[in-house]
Amino acid sequence: MRGQMVTEYKVRKFPEHFLWGASSSAFQIEGAAAEDGKGRTVADVNAAKRAHLQADTRVASDFYHRFQEDIELFARLGLKAYRFSLSWARIIPDGDGPVNEAGLEFYDQVIDRLKYHGIEPLVTLYHFDLPYRLVEQYNGWESRECVHAFERYARICFARYGNRVKYWQVHNEQNLMIRVDERMNIRAEDPWEADRQRAQMDYHMFLAHALAVRACRELAPGAFVGPAISSTCTYPATPDPRDVWAARSNDRFKTEYALEMYTAGRYPGYYLRYLQERNIMPETRSGDGALLAGARIDYLGVNYYRTLCASYLPADPSHPAGQRQFRGNEVDFDQFGYFRDERNPFLEASEYGAQIDPMGLRLVLNEYYRKYRLPMIITENGLGAADVLSADGQVHDPGRIAYLKSHINACADAIADGVELFGYCPWSVMDLLSSHQGFKKRYGLIYVNRDDLELRDLRRIPKDSFYWYQNVIRNNGL
Repeated sequence: MRGQMVTEYKVRKFPEHFLWGASSSAFQIEGAAAEDGKGRTVADVNAAKRAHLQADTRVASDFYHRFQEDIELFARLGLKAYRFSLSWARIIPDGDGPVNEAGLEFYDQVIDRLKYHGIEPLVTLYHFDLPYRLVEQYNGWESRECVHAFERYARICFARYGNRVKYWQVHNEQNLMIRVDERMNIRAEDPWEADRQRAQMDYHMFLAHALAVRACRELAPGAFVGPAISSTCTYPATPDPRDVWAARSNDRFKTEYALEMYTAGRYPGYYLRYLQERNIMPETRSGDGALLAGARIDYLGVNYYRTLCASYLPADPSHPAGQRQFRGNEVDFDQFGYFRDERNPFLEASEYGAQIDPMGLRLVLNEYYRKYRLPMIITENGLGAADVLSADGQVHDPGRIAYLKSHINACADAIADGVELFGYCPWSVMDLLSSHQGFKKRYGLIYVNRDDLELRDLRRIPKDSFYWYQNVIRNNGL
C-alpha cells in the first residue's frame, strides 16, 4: 500500500521467561451455559436473541466438557501462559446469592491442569458476562449494589485460587464494554439518558475494580493485578491542527480517561469537563476518592487490534459539544465538538474491515510505558477470518501468520525501545463464539469443527498458525 513502511524481519529473541500465551473468555469458549448450576448471563441472553442466525452460548467451543484434552493441546503448542476468564454466574448463579461449588470445582480442575503442564494461568474476573439476575434486580452496573456483589465474587475467587494464580485481571476492556449498549443493558432511546446511565455504570465499574484490587492485596499477597484495556491509537486525518486535536481527543475519550482512573484514581480534567458539560456527572460517595486512589495496579494488559484515524467534528445547535453518535458496530462513536472517525487510506484491512497496523502496536506500547511506567503484557491481538477446512483436512491461514509475525515483530521493536513487555497472548487460542459473527469470524490457532447452526463433531484441528506459533515459542522469538 502507498506510504507503508517496509518492515525487514530478522532474528528477534525475546527476554528470558517471556510469557508466550494465548487467550479466551468464558462465555465464548465454555458452553454448558445452563449446566451444573450455572446462572444466566447478559451474554447468554443476547446470544439467544440471535440463535436462529448464529451459534449461541449453549455449546460454544465446548471447553467445559473438553478442557482436559484442550489443555493437552495447549501444552503441545508450548504455551507458557493461558489467559482465560471465570464466569461469575457459574460461581454465583444469581450474582450475589449462594455459591455454586460445582462452578468453583470446575475452575479448580482447569487451573490445576494448567499448572500440571507448566502453563501459567492468567485469570480475568469479568469478561462481558454479567449475571442476568443483577440486571433484573438493579439494572446491573447502574446500581452500587452490583459493586458490592462484584467485591464479594472477587473475594471468593482470590480466596479459592489465589495460592495458584499469580496474574489477575479484574475487568476485560471496561473502556470498550461501556460503549456497547446490549452488554450494559442500556435501553434508553434518549441520547442524554443513555450517556447518563453509561457514566454511572462506568464509575461503578471503576469502584468495583478498586475494591477487587484491594481484596487481591489482602487475600492473594504476592499476586499481580491489573486491568485489560482496549487500546486506541488515532492518527489525524490531515495536518490541520483541528484534526490533530481530534485524534488526541479520540484516544483520550476512548481509552486514556480509563487509564488515568486505573493509575491515578481520578478522572482527568478533560473528562470531568465532558461530564459536567453534558450534565451526566455520576453520583459519588464519601470515601470513593481514597478507595480509587489507593488501588494502584501492578501491570497493564493491552488488547490491540487496529488503529483509528480522526477528523474534527464541529458541534451545532442540534448536536451540542460532547454528544455522541455511535456507529453501526456499537463500538466506535463520533463526538460532536471533538472528533469523527475516518478511514486510513494508507492501511490494508481484514475481510471484516479492521485496519491492520503493526506500527500502531509499537506506538501504543511506547506511549503507555512513557506515561504510566508499568510492565505490560499483550492480552489480545489477532486476526478474525472466515477460515475453512481444506480438501486435505487442514486449515491454511497464511494471513493470520503474517498478521501475528508483524505484530510480534512490533513487540520486539517496543522492547528494544525500552518498553517493559513481559508477555504476548494472541486472541484466540481456538475458534470461539464471536459476539456478532458467531463462528463465521474465527480467530483461533486451533480450528473447532462446527459452524453456526451445525455442531458437527467439534473436533480440534491445529491450523498452520498453530505450528508457526509453536516454533516461535520454541525459539523464544521470530
